[in-house]
Amino acid sequence: MHAARIRLQHPEREASMTAKASQLHGVLVLDKPKGPTSAGCLAQIKRILGQKKIGHAGTLDPMARGVLLVLLGQATKLAGALTEGGKIYSGKLKLGLATDTYDLEGKVVREAPYEHLTPEAVAAAVSEWATLTMQDVPPYSAAKHQGKPLYQLSREGKETPLKSKSISISRAEVLGMDLPWVDFRVECGPGTYIRSLVHSLGIRLECGATMTELTREFSHPFRLEQAFGLDQVLDEPELLATRVVPLPAALPHWPKLALSSRLAGQVKNGIPVGACDTGAAETPPAGQRALFLDPDGGPLALAEVRLVDGKPVWAIVRGLWQS
Repeated sequence: MHAARIRLQHPEREASMTAKASQLHGVLVLDKPKGPTSAGCLAQIKRILGQKKIGHAGTLDPMARGVLLVLLGQATKLAGALTEGGKIYSGKLKLGLATDTYDLEGKVVREAPYEHLTPEAVAAAVSEWATLTMQDVPPYSAAKHQGKPLYQLSREGKETPLKSKSISISRAEVLGMDLPWVDFRVECGPGTYIRSLVHSLGIRLECGATMTELTREFSHPFRLEQAFGLDQVLDEPELLATRVVPLPAALPHWPKLALSSRLAGQVKNGIPVGACDTGAAETPPAGQRALFLDPDGGPLALAEVRLVDGKPVWAIVRGLWQS
């Protein structure tokens, strides 16, 4: 619904774009706006800019904005590598209010006084997020039960099972406070539900809490300052190619190994490469990952050292070459 509303606001955009861009391969760091779904943003890029092979790494709720990694072409194969990195969020919450979705998109289920709370007590409770190792999955989420997403069960009025998951939070802090409003920032591992953190805060403070704003400032390895707005991307199709990060640069934290023509051909035939055949001074340990490059410096494959018959070899995790 949100995506359709945005499209109707710019009918001239599609009417003027008679020539579609060729399929690109790389990562577009998008500053997703508040309102549309992540899938809705991709649908517009796919249709208006002609990017038929498209995906993303890490969904953002409709009410959230910020870094959304849009994967184009062969970069869709990097989803696993890009979703496993850390995230940084900033947001705002309101005390004294609880909803069924844990944010302002849902129905109010509880209101309670908060005036007895001191700023010090609230700040301490927010800091305690960094001690959490488990959290409940929101009943309105894409997590699945028996093949159905929980949000579908919730909307159908069916009981949703209580699911929990492990999380990792390295830092949680209050940025500002004007009770009942609290501004915060969280540095966390992948898959953390920030609205669940807010909900748990309301339970601990015994007054309820609801997330009212959320911005993803960082999705490893990209920051919000590197991102382009959706309208900016759609209105300037001629600049799309210059805004897409090439595959090798999208994984700056992965070692890059350039292969000879012989080894590149071996990789394309699905044959593992000996751990020492790439010219490394030392034998890489099992579990070591790398991005293989072809002789021209183009992306060839994601590889990982594994033991085969007791010997370490580079196994191909995902092929990245274009056929």
